[in-house]
Amino acid sequence: MYNFCTLFDSNYFSRGVALYESLENVCENFHLYIFAFDKKSENVLEQLKLKHATVISLKEFEDNELLSLKPSRTIAEYCWTSTSSTILYVLQNYKVKSCTYLDADLYFYSSPKSLFDEMKNNSVMITEHRYTPMYDKSKKSGKYCVQFVTFKNDENGLTALKWWRERCLEWCYDRVEDGKFGDQMYLDDWTTSFKGVHVMQHLGGGLAAWNVQQYEFYKANGKIVGKEIKTGKEFDVIFYHFHYLRFLKNNTLELGRRLLSQNVKDIFYKPYVKNLQNIKKEIMKIDNSFDPNGSSEYKVNWKTPLLYIWRKFNATYNIYKLNEFSRN
Repeated sequence: MYNFCTLFDSNYFSRGVALYESLENVCENFHLYIFAFDKKSENVLEQLKLKHATVISLKEFEDNELLSLKPSRTIAEYCWTSTSSTILYVLQNYKVKSCTYLDADLYFYSSPKSLFDEMKNNSVMITEHRYTPMYDKSKKSGKYCVQFVTFKNDENGLTALKWWRERCLEWCYDRVEDGKFGDQMYLDDWTTSFKGVHVMQHLGGGLAAWNVQQYEFYKANGKIVGKEIKTGKEFDVIFYHFHYLRFLKNNTLELGRRLLSQNVKDIFYKPYVKNLQNIKKEIMKIDNSFDPNGSSEYKVNWKTPLLYIWRKFNATYNIYKLNEFSRN
């Protein structure tokens, strides 16, 4: 049994449902503990009656420590602050042997069995960003990405997890300060600070816009296979992190500000966007009072007009009309 947890509100609702469905496609035996971060997402999740999921409300989850600092943090900062607490909540209340936190905008293409197999007897597993050099933000965002983090319910796992929760309660903000950034840079020295910490080695785990330039992809026997350009090493794609994908209210879509090949867009982004659109249609049949894709107004946020022009002409300004991008 693989035990996972995730958190999202109504703005990320379709992504959270897509994550669940992807796990259902590739895992024979799993359970996803979903922390509903607003009442609307809680209500609709309860109506969906997902077979392999448990919905946990904020009322059940939030303790006095979290509630006391909630007013001082933005929505994003509060979600980051809460990540470690969601894992601890599952381990303590459901007595499972291990729990893996997943960002809601992950999507699985193959079973994560190989990831857990390589963990062996270790108590914690973390994932590197594996930045493409031109996008290396390790000094600002950390070496490791809080996207897929596993803790076993043992002494070593709980020691690291409780330490992480305490640090996030103390400081967890959307800025770089004294070697900290959100909940993420706390992980940078775990391999030396704690016992039993394993760094994921499988290249198929943790693919994202910040590292995908290092690989080529193709489909074979119903799977997506990646090949590392530098070494020629091939691997099955396990999961992709659709970080920064945004739906905009003028019927457009932004994929972020990093170079993405047409191959990557065709294999990953187009099917994922179509899936989110289909989920949106089904969710709005249940409750049409909100947009489960979380569409937002577009705001140009460049420091200078020259930077805007540079990105535009260097193909890192990935904005598309939604109907054009979804077209075969």
